[in-house]
Amino acid sequence: MKVSDAVATRRSVRAFTDQPVERETLARILEKAQRSPSGGNTQPWHGIVLSGEPMQALFDRIAEEFPKGRAAHKPEYDIYPPELDGAYEQRRFGVGEDMYGALEIAREDKGQRLEWFARNFRAFGAPVLMLVHTPRYMGPPQWSDIGMWLQTIALLLREEGLDSCVQEAWAVYSPQIREVVDIPEDHIFFCGMAIGYRDEDAAVNRFDVKRAPLDESVRWEGWQ
Repeated sequence: MKVSDAVATRRSVRAFTDQPVERETLARILEKAQRSPSGGNTQPWHGIVLSGEPMQALFDRIAEEFPKGRAAHKPEYDIYPPELDGAYEQRRFGVGEDMYGALEIAREDKGQRLEWFARNFRAFGAPVLMLVHTPRYMGPPQWSDIGMWLQTIALLLREEGLDSCVQEAWAVYSPQIREVVDIPEDHIFFCGMAIGYRDEDAAVNRFDVKRAPLDESVRWEGWQ
């Protein structure tokens, strides 16, 4: 697969089949992803790859918390800036509405929307969930490095016919995750990454995810 094909076909997949993923395949992908760029070659990323019983134990623990709503949310960082507005907030809101539209869940149907949101914490049916963390003293440049690592993994997964969904949603349950999974106390929990094979028939995997036109993101100077 060409890199451009991997980029074009990568998306946040929110419905997976139950086809298992071989550990050897993931090990090969993660070994290649070690070539991801990082400032000063710090390589600040750390991952815990869950499957089977350990993953189910995490799902069960979060299922206990989910009915408590926001009262159970204790993220270790702001997933979105409190002051997010303008085009950035419009894009965030828009992709959610497009997703629920594809699922034919009306805006006023809060119960069904909440039920769908709960699937985040079952990794959307994926057979693998990777939890990502980094030392607490790492700053924005190192978090950027982790993003490049995750993108590299996502593209390498596509090369192998696999898909993923990077899930910052898991961050709201950081304390509960730590009860089940051994994350060092001097590390901050960042996100989850669901990994598996895409359900090609699922409507949630087929709606158009709009992207901003290039001129909203890039300015050219010194060009004729």
